[in-house]
Amino acid sequence: MLNKLFVLSQYVTPQLAVSRLAGRLADDDSNPALKNRVIKWFIGRYGVDMSEAREPDPTAYPSFNAFFTRELKPGIRPIAEGEKTMACPVDGAISQLGEITNDRVFQAKGQSFGLTELLGGDEKRAEPFAEGVFSTIYLSPKDYHRIHMPMAGKLREMVYIPGKLFSVNPVTAENVPNLFARNERVACIFDTEAGPMAMVLVGAMIVGSVETVWSGVVAPGDGQLTATRYEGDEARSFEKGEEMGRFRLGSTVVLVMPKGSVNWNENLSAGGSVRLGEAFGTLA
Repeated sequence: MLNKLFVLSQYVTPQLAVSRLAGRLADDDSNPALKNRVIKWFIGRYGVDMSEAREPDPTAYPSFNAFFTRELKPGIRPIAEGEKTMACPVDGAISQLGEITNDRVFQAKGQSFGLTELLGGDEKRAEPFAEGVFSTIYLSPKDYHRIHMPMAGKLREMVYIPGKLFSVNPVTAENVPNLFARNERVACIFDTEAGPMAMVLVGAMIVGSVETVWSGVVAPGDGQLTATRYEGDEARSFEKGEEMGRFRLGSTVVLVMPKGSVNWNENLSAGGSVRLGEAFGTLA
């Protein structure tokens, strides 16, 4: 019953207004005493391990968002070596992973979402990933919220796709149809030695915004789908393990690869915890 009420509340809550307000408050640096109380409460409530942070003192952060997107100590997340080894892009838990079938991506028992819709509705953009593989990784409040490259790649396109802002926890994944292709999101397309790679940063309730290292804050937008292509000097190259973006309040990453390009590690399964940098798959 509680789960049903929680899901129902997602439909009636003014998602956009609540989330944008939360984002503004999280950026506010005008009341250090209040900010410090909120951060300390958050650390205790969610069990955040500040010993891993480059700056372990919670009071040293100028705002809640600065704390939430905190940097880790150098070397604390070693990146899996090997030209054929794909690294995990984030700390989190696997929601689902597997194969894409008939343009549908498995979300949870009884639920799926459309690949083409996930990538902004452009069939040409989605075509290279037809019948490919995917992994959906959920970042909980306690996790490190920067996103890193699972393999080397060159940025080709970024697509901001407006949408709803449902929560993306397991309860909503099981009960809200088309969830990850319904929420506001930023799809980043890279060219790699294994073919194109899509990293989709999915927004959620209370998520202040999504950033990329090349464009800064890309959501919220003006309510219109915006696709930006990068060519020549603008087509920035990234090394495996390099930061590519971050969530200013957390959410989910959907990683999509073409058919036959990669095999996910056999020890990965839905519900399992993962950490940035650990071996995630092997290039075919």
